Amino acid sequence: MSEAHDFDVIIAGAGIAGATLALSLKQAGLSPVLIDPVAFDAQLAPTFDGRASAIAFAAYRQWRALGLEPAFAPHVQRIEQILVTDGRAPGAAPGTVLPSYLRFDAAEIADRSDGEPLGYMLENRHIRAGLAQAVQDAGIEVLAPQRVERAEFTSRSALVTLADGRTLRAPLVVGAEGRGSVIRQAAGIGVVGWDYRQVGVVATVMLPRGHGGVAYEYFLPSGPFAILPLTGDRASLVWTESEARGAALKTARPEVFHAHLQRRIGEHLGEAVVEGPVFTYPLSLQLAERFTAPRVALLGDAAHGVHPIAGQGLNLGLKGSAALAEVLADAARNGEDFGSEAVLERYAAWRRFDTATLSVGMDVFVRLFSNDNPLVRAARGVGMAAVNRIGPARRFFMQQAGGAVGDLPRLLKGEAL
Repeated sequence: MSEAHDFDVIIAGAGIAGATLALSLKQAGLSPVLIDPVAFDAQLAPTFDGRASAIAFAAYRQWRALGLEPAFAPHVQRIEQILVTDGRAPGAAPGTVLPSYLRFDAAEIADRSDGEPLGYMLENRHIRAGLAQAVQDAGIEVLAPQRVERAEFTSRSALVTLADGRTLRAPLVVGAEGRGSVIRQAAGIGVVGWDYRQVGVVATVMLPRGHGGVAYEYFLPSGPFAILPLTGDRASLVWTESEARGAALKTARPEVFHAHLQRRIGEHLGEAVVEGPVFTYPLSLQLAERFTAPRVALLGDAAHGVHPIAGQGLNLGLKGSAALAEVLADAARNGEDFGSEAVLERYAAWRRFDTATLSVGMDVFVRLFSNDNPLVRAARGVGMAAVNRIGPARRFFMQQAGGAVGDLPRLLKGEAL
């Protein structure tokens, strides 16, 4: 590290993608610093974030390679099967499986996934707790609560000014602080996207009959409704509603909310019991026009914010973290200036196509499956039934959802940097 620099990499944003990147860079021998406006201990509170995340098995391998599995193991739930149905009424899939359905089973791809499940469910608070402890154990410096006020860039350095007036200098700054990224704005990188005028309603429930490691996705007239398995026969419920209905559900009396919820779940999983608060999150698409600029790389929602309909947003960020860490580590070992445009373009080129195609695919998916038009419903029903009957297509989609398709970074193969 040059004496003129305080750190090798400044990471603005200590969320899941940013903290994972910091651990990866530290493992590779680089010196990162994390800056976040929210203190780590505040992020661990149960009321901080009611979400749970479906982690692709390739992304989970990255955490294994970073030594995080012991922290996550008590809280992780394997997804062994996914049942996707297209119904005309809430609870459409409980008793019988309709013609328009898809069933994915991890056993089908066990020979090519080393026995991995289709994915892993983890509550975000447990992910954050494990990452925070690992960051502390690794001796990575964290400035939190602290906010980035502005950033400037020269031919050799990024200069970051904090809210308290301190300045930090490094060869590279990573903007990983979400959709309103100060780093992205300072770099002059624009965004494209649109608001879906929908919200995701999120709640955690106890299921008296258990879930058996099965995730359910119902495409109902009002929008997708997902039942995602958690440990202890609990489930994370995520469903799409209009902004007005979402606001009404969030503030509804418990018995009213429960009635709406139970109609969507149906009877096959029993009488669900809501645990904790109900959360709502606005849904939109936002893509950065570029992933890099001189002395800048974007990561996570600062680079791409997508609809959570298929749970790929966080996995995109974790893929990006693995790719960026590998590019920077290899460049540093070769004695290159890893903040240079030539090095950063390798990261951008690696992630550009995959991110764009998945983001566009998710947008098409949203419009196709948040739609009760009879012709659209008929077309998607035919498509689902066809994929369900074609083994190679079914197995490809499972591999794709597991993040194990394409040119994978070493960490996503479970290999250390």
